[in-house]
Amino acid sequence: MDQLKRSLLEAPIIEKNGYHYFVHPISDGVPKLDPTLLREIVIRIIRKAELEDVDQIVTPAAMGIHISTAVSLMTDIPLTVIRKRQYGLEGEVQISQQTGYSETEMYINDVREGDRVLVLDDVLSTGGTLASVLAALDEIGAEVVDTVAVIKKVGGENKVEDANYSVKTLINVDVVDGEVVIVDEEGDQ
Repeated sequence: MDQLKRSLLEAPIIEKNGYHYFVHPISDGVPKLDPTLLREIVIRIIRKAELEDVDQIVTPAAMGIHISTAVSLMTDIPLTVIRKRQYGLEGEVQISQQTGYSETEMYINDVREGDRVLVLDDVLSTGGTLASVLAALDEIGAEVVDTVAVIKKVGGENKVEDANYSVKTLINVDVVDGEVVIVDEEGDQ
């Protein structure tokens, strides 16, 4: 059994405002992230993602940062982080991010019209974050070459699919009776 699958099956489940949430090192930073798990995930992303002629990796803060940093180091593709803090830099784009349990503003800097980007994130759950990010990148005029999320939580609303965006995933899971259930070990292509 691969480490990602094993770590998800062992993940504790918490409830936040009626939303069942698994606690995992990739999505939460706790429990501690084993470097062999991160390495496995990075290798799988590199094998699955379209990387040809990508100008930069784009990831929303915070939990996409460690994954995207590792992919950037392995591919020599520069990294841009979408932050929850406004900097007021020229060309900064504000987006509203809505997840299953929160709503905040995020800010994109240093992505320009014509940039070819790979969007990476930790978890695709309701799709609120990725749908907002992809819509903002479209408005900027960036070309999204590919989008990859490590884990997809199925069984609920998916704003990304509703907006006709495509996201590749490494593994798809559901939470049933307080436990993580693996729905598809290969994720979405």
